[in-house]
Amino acid sequence: MKTLMAALGLAVLTACDSAPGRPRSDSEVPAPNEVVSFRPLYAANCAACHGREGRGGPAIGLADPVYLAIADDAAIRGAVAAGVRGTAMPAFARSAGGTLTDAQIDAITSGIQSWRRPGVLDGANPPFHATRHPGDARRGEKVFATFCASCHGARGEGGAKGSAITNDSFLALISDQGLRTIVIAGRADLGAPDWRGNVTGRPMSDDEVADVVAWLASRRAESPGRPYSAP
Repeated sequence: MKTLMAALGLAVLTACDSAPGRPRSDSEVPAPNEVVSFRPLYAANCAACHGREGRGGPAIGLADPVYLAIADDAAIRGAVAAGVRGTAMPAFARSAGGTLTDAQIDAITSGIQSWRRPGVLDGANPPFHATRHPGDARRGEKVFATFCASCHGARGEGGAKGSAITNDSFLALISDQGLRTIVIAGRADLGAPDWRGNVTGRPMSDDEVADVVAWLASRRAESPGRPYSAP
């Protein structure tokens, strides 16, 4: 009898543990600041602009192999943590006004870095990711005509194969470094080549990249998006 009662008691306890609606022991949702897994952090904070799995969207694809080959760890972490002033890229670190902890910034940075493909630029001599000297806008106009106009139009107004890269709203939302990154890495997701593919057998030099960025920056409007002339 005692054995039967013990078995019944165990059955009741087991049934309570598996009762409908009872939370499982592993179902507790962590607080937002406790999430340190790359995938959910990327999905919540990065994918809307940079695309799923870093494939690109409104902003450059962070999994682009050329971008990851030219951007060092400090540049990637700095952009995630502090954002890019004057552009649509916000700061995510709490220390810079964002919502993510240092551990979460580290998780996002490490996850992006894990997409690197070793040796992707072996034998190439890419321009430096960050400029070493200011470019010359007058020279840059000629550089643009040589390397960019066939797709983006003679004055950057856009064409059948490329967007309007001198559009005032576009230029207002991207930094000089962002322009430089796109010129060097291209936008493979949009069919735009990297610095080697604009003219067959004629990669852009570091100086040419700096000059064309200077020319594009010189095209920025004081009041972007204004549909009327200033009084």
